[in-house]
Amino acid sequence: MVKSPQSAHPSAANLSLRILLMTPPMTQLNTPYPATAYLTGFLRGRGFDVVQADPAIELVTKLFSRDGLQKIYDGILPQKKKTQSPGLKFFLSNFEHYKFTVEPAIAFLQGRDASLALRIVGRDFLPEGPRFGAIEQLEASGVFGEDTDALGWAFGALGVADRAKYLASLFVDDIADVIRDAIDPHFEMSKYGEKLAASAPSFAPLKKALDAPPTLIDELLEAITLDLLAKHSPDLVGMTIPFPGNVYGAFRMAKVLKASKPDIKIAMGGGYVNTELRSLAEPAVFDYADFVCLDDGERPLLCMLEHLEGKRSADELFRTFVRENGKVVLKQNLREHDIPHKDTGTPTYSGLPLGKYLSLLEMLNPMHRIWSDGRWNKLTLAHGCYWKKCSFCDVSLDYIGRYDPASADLIIDRIEAIIEETGQRGFHFVDEAAPPQVLFALADQLVKRNVAITWWGNIRFEKTFNHKTTALLARSGCVAVSGGLEVASDRLLKLMNKGVTVEQVARVTNAFTEAGVLVHAYLMYGFPSQTEQETIDALERVRQLFAAGCIQSAYWHRFSATIHSPVGKEPKKFGIKLLPPPHITFASNDVDFEDPTPCDHDQLGDGLRKALYNYMHGIGLDEDVRFWFEGRVPKAKVDKGLISKALH
Repeated sequence: MVKSPQSAHPSAANLSLRILLMTPPMTQLNTPYPATAYLTGFLRGRGFDVVQADPAIELVTKLFSRDGLQKIYDGILPQKKKTQSPGLKFFLSNFEHYKFTVEPAIAFLQGRDASLALRIVGRDFLPEGPRFGAIEQLEASGVFGEDTDALGWAFGALGVADRAKYLASLFVDDIADVIRDAIDPHFEMSKYGEKLAASAPSFAPLKKALDAPPTLIDELLEAITLDLLAKHSPDLVGMTIPFPGNVYGAFRMAKVLKASKPDIKIAMGGGYVNTELRSLAEPAVFDYADFVCLDDGERPLLCMLEHLEGKRSADELFRTFVRENGKVVLKQNLREHDIPHKDTGTPTYSGLPLGKYLSLLEMLNPMHRIWSDGRWNKLTLAHGCYWKKCSFCDVSLDYIGRYDPASADLIIDRIEAIIEETGQRGFHFVDEAAPPQVLFALADQLVKRNVAITWWGNIRFEKTFNHKTTALLARSGCVAVSGGLEVASDRLLKLMNKGVTVEQVARVTNAFTEAGVLVHAYLMYGFPSQTEQETIDALERVRQLFAAGCIQSAYWHRFSATIHSPVGKEPKKFGIKLLPPPHITFASNDVDFEDPTPCDHDQLGDGLRKALYNYMHGIGLDEDVRFWFEGRVPKAKVDKGLISKALH
């Protein structure tokens, strides 16, 4: 029997294989996605020769340069020039202005030229295309009064740097719109080709796009891929694919790698694979990849590397799809086990171009900016979710169901190591829901050990978060939290087994706000059996939470049933009927269903989003919630003092 790699120690033998880990385009541009940092730290701790790269930030910095803009200008299709969108028309007529300012603007957003802020806020340095209309819309609302402009309201007299960052972000978005409209319809700043991969039952549309003539984006990505191949000469390339918006980029890069070095081995894994490719049966996928791994990557990678070194057979791979005799086979190897969270090591950002990331500020809301502004070190306090009961969640999958927390001392040791490496003290705890007791112990130790950091993360609105505990978290460096209010209806919260009530959420969020911590609420509409009246009532409760200052930011998600959730596994319990799925050989996650409850959720969605956008800017909080909808909707039946009574 092959010796388990769990007992492996660093050795010279591990250096025989060269490993390159990367996250294909696109993800957020202000900070690296953490998967490669975790796996690089883990594998280096086992003595492997491993490097990491971020092709997304390389792609963006190539695009948003003088040379990149010239390529965009030259690559605009003739028919697009004839039927110009407002953004394209403005870009073409102001091209030299864009070309002159793009590199200084990017350097400013990278934090390399703070002095440029003074020119940007003058409003005559950057060309101002359609995206800048957002400022005029806010000013036209009248909420700021006749003598106060929107930017003055948002940033005050001294907020020069943030005001400039907001304007430069709009400038970048204008260019991104041109790329999408006139160069490559699959391109967006945080995702690439998302619609080709999201719950795609067949690999055919993705393959058709891969076989089509390359766009400018594809050509730049090919050049980046070849540069990485020449620089690192890897034997194995591991690609983490967290979202549908990374899938096309991953396969595009894999195609280039295989064409340039046919004997190279390519492994794919990550969040998208874990949720959507668990029933993978398409052999054509393995024209691009040799291995497709499920769930946590540490143990599968160790087994794979031993296999490539000739130390174990293919049958001894762990949770890994391969192609054998033209068919897709999953190698389970139940004798192996995952690495405990405490033994996964400290993430390392070594090799990633930390100076290239862009801090973007795209909305005049202090909480909403945190996702795109600032470079945050990513860290996980615990594997999985301590609650793991929500009926809409993938509770049957490992990333939710296997709860394994780290100790406060170990977390702080990792924090201090990352600070030493990066020189940066901002941390985003990326747990599905940070465990309260771990947070409190961590906060206590941060204060006692005088470790100065700034941090934020996702929580459940547990009643244990009271004025005393939130004050402790704030003292330890907590500046923001996000959590799920979901349907904002006690009946539906009980049905989805959320474990909270609206009044409890009000008290918890109020405690955070009074401690000086910003709060974002995740919201959901279209849950099984949700009526139109309940949706309108939910918006009224959300309005009251904003008006009371309990939350500062929120986002509405349209509910979708997944095959890994209790809703997808027991639809009758929630009063719905799943529709027969298509023939699936590739991706499978979202599942269509019939809900007998009469409600046009699509019609309600626009009004819900419009209301939230305005609430986040402090606008319309005194309006009747029916104001935001085009058609007729029922009057809210919620007590106008519901939230204020809950707080007192």
